[in-house]
Amino acid sequence: MGEMLKGRVAAVTGAGNGLGRAHALAFAAQGARVVVNDLGTSHDGYGESPGPADRTVEAIRAEGGTAVANHASVATEEGAVSVVEQAIREFGRIDILVNNAGVIRHQNLDEIRTGDWDLMVRTHLYGMMFATRAAATHMKARRYGRILCTSSHIGFGFAGQAAYSTVKEGIVGFARTAARELAPYGITCNVLRPIAAWRGTAPEIRNPLFESNRPEDVAALATYLASEGADAINGCIFEVVGGHVGLFVDPPPVARAIRREGGWTAEELAVAVPAELTAGRTREEFPFTLPDMFRPLMGK
Repeated sequence: MGEMLKGRVAAVTGAGNGLGRAHALAFAAQGARVVVNDLGTSHDGYGESPGPADRTVEAIRAEGGTAVANHASVATEEGAVSVVEQAIREFGRIDILVNNAGVIRHQNLDEIRTGDWDLMVRTHLYGMMFATRAAATHMKARRYGRILCTSSHIGFGFAGQAAYSTVKEGIVGFARTAARELAPYGITCNVLRPIAAWRGTAPEIRNPLFESNRPEDVAALATYLASEGADAINGCIFEVVGGHVGLFVDPPPVARAIRREGGWTAEELAVAVPAELTAGRTREEFPFTLPDMFRPLMGK
């Protein structure tokens, strides 16, 4: 066992499978006591089962670690708060919170069902807010804390993923503000945009990008960011793909600009914008380049 997180108490939501499970196992292997939260739904949010959380706890204990299971839904205030309260009840404190729980449903814009939209907003955004709000009170009192939030490259814009891209970019905005607000209390908040194998990859879009990269690769960075040694790292957005760890420019820089004293008329902009700002652009072209390995996700 390592000692990077020795004596710390961590709560990881959505820790029954995939990234969350890898985080929980890695934290425990470095000495943290872990609350493993998972409702036990499918990747698209159907059904409930205590099995995933229980199995993660069993795996941690089998390696000599300490963990307890929490089967609540973070989409409800009561459920999300219970994760933090259980950490305090069982272990006396909470030092680390990983907001990782999420569901994903693929729907084109004109086919989005309100109930599906609500589920994704409540799970990703409400769940993150409920848990962070509860944890922040205790972290501020102790003047120490580490908060990690899971975003996604899908937030950059993927056809059929309006709901998922919305919540994943909402996570980034929330984390930016949390980082600034909580910094004076010794608390950091960072974001991971990971790419790794996960349980929701459908057979028809099997993709080498996912199959060759492990959740454990992401968990290694999460473990470091959750440690005391990462005290100066706050408000950062990281990309993790296998052995690649990148830091995004944040906020994104303005690529080019046009200026005119006294401002512009609409008629003037109708000439200047396509000539000077968006020359060569078409309706189907976007300001970011889609990596070739992502194209199967978009049917291209």
